[in-house]
Amino acid sequence: MTRFRLPALPALSPLTYSALLTLTLALLYNGPLWQLILDQSYPSDLKRWGFTLAFFSFIYAVLQLFMGMLSWRLLIKPLAIFLILSSSSISYFMQSYGIVIDKGMVQNLFQTDMAEAGELLSSGLILHLLLTGVLPALIFVLIPIKKVAPVRMLALQSANLFACLALIGLNAGLLYKDYSSLFRNHREVRNLAVPSNFLYYGGRYLAGAYDPVDRSFEVLGADARHIPSPLRQVTGTAKPDLMVVVVGETARADHFSLNGYDRDTNPELEQRNVISFSQVESCGTATAVSLPCMFSFLGRDKFDDTKALFQSNVLDVMNTANVDLLWRDNNSGCKGVCERIPSEAPKQFVTAADCKGDECFDQAMLNRLDQFLASDNGPKLLVLHQKGSHGPAYYKRVPDSFQRFTPVCESSELQTCSSGDIVNAYDNTILYTDHFLASVIDYLKAKQANYNTAMLYLSDHGESLGESNVYLHGMPWLLAPDAQKHVPMVFWSSESFRNSRGIDQACLQGLKDRALSQDNLPHSLLGLMQVSTDVYQPQLDMFAGCRQSDKQLALRPLSSDQAS
Repeated sequence: MTRFRLPALPALSPLTYSALLTLTLALLYNGPLWQLILDQSYPSDLKRWGFTLAFFSFIYAVLQLFMGMLSWRLLIKPLAIFLILSSSSISYFMQSYGIVIDKGMVQNLFQTDMAEAGELLSSGLILHLLLTGVLPALIFVLIPIKKVAPVRMLALQSANLFACLALIGLNAGLLYKDYSSLFRNHREVRNLAVPSNFLYYGGRYLAGAYDPVDRSFEVLGADARHIPSPLRQVTGTAKPDLMVVVVGETARADHFSLNGYDRDTNPELEQRNVISFSQVESCGTATAVSLPCMFSFLGRDKFDDTKALFQSNVLDVMNTANVDLLWRDNNSGCKGVCERIPSEAPKQFVTAADCKGDECFDQAMLNRLDQFLASDNGPKLLVLHQKGSHGPAYYKRVPDSFQRFTPVCESSELQTCSSGDIVNAYDNTILYTDHFLASVIDYLKAKQANYNTAMLYLSDHGESLGESNVYLHGMPWLLAPDAQKHVPMVFWSSESFRNSRGIDQACLQGLKDRALSQDNLPHSLLGLMQVSTDVYQPQLDMFAGCRQSDKQLALRPLSSDQAS
């Protein structure tokens, strides 16, 4: 009986082996890049394919320039296995969800918790890894590599270096205008090139380039004081304040029926006299950026995540002003925002009735709040960080009773579902967020006898649902579609809350279509909570224009007998 044997593969020199590896990487894992190149406007098909071949030679030369320097016999084979398997994984997500790789996406990858990572595992990913990862890696494992004398190896590497530089120079010399136009109009090219994209950003992340440097903490708002308006005495609203800030997750403004969406995704909020600000822009397209940015005083244009980490945010300033604070999280953490204030994780408030399997719903964040309310009689601010509409498993985010729009996509492989099923699953998450926000308002209404109450909801970023074959979020800001940046914001307040501040409800309604951004949040919160401090900028307080000028005393220092 004859045994089956794999055919013997020819032995290659380390440099030839690296050249074959470079060819495999350039061809097999760069589908989105080649699609972008081919989709450019060309005067003829000859020009189209001619430039595509030239660009391929450029990419090949750049990769092989570095690969050639690493083509030592004991190094190149382990490197090949790592690059093939990692490139296969990265290419799957790029092709399936339309993402690009940059600093923010790498940060998202390393900051994703196990539950979120598990939702990305799918049969499609496994099949893709087997066909474009494991199989090519196995072939490269079986290719024998010749021994080459060190002196000859250095000579071959030198020749490879000069050949690659010559090919790069030839491209630059002959096609400079074409390349400059391409890189000027499509800055995402470098973010699409596998494996250089994830090697560059991943390497910098692991090397600590994005880690906080040793620096002193910059205290802002050290002068902060809570100064209630004299209107409280005049209007009979001399009660402590209780405000809830709900940080939404992955909600799109254009899927809120409050903003004109043709589906009734906000039936409960419609009945609660809320104001929906319809033109609000996020600071980033991923939680790792937007969450710290929206509570920072830096603003989107000047935001730096390291600087924000070592600078007081609006919650710190309120803490200085003796506002009683609590952060409750049903997501993957507060990204440093709540580091210096009391915070609670799900295990501290979730009950078995709030969960289905491993998924615990946002409603649980309203459990066991009596201890927070009983702490003292001062002003209180509660932040609730939702799981919201986090994808790709939208169908998991809502209890069965809120699966109203059907059929739904019940897969994390969104590209395998119809557009309608994806939208149905997503809209159900908005419907559940509507219910959750209505529950927050009802909770606050029940506390009106003892508190002036208000709620402000603002999502961290939006979401792509397959438009132009882009899914999820996290695109670089300049490239991201409006769906990832246009976010909902909803405000509700009790009559006593408005009266104690002289806020005109009709005026607020008139501002609902005003252009706003997450830059407005810190200053609006200071104004609403009547915190006086030098860091407050009234021009960024979206409510300031609806407070009568003679009622703005809450934002100016008062005499000691007026202050609390």
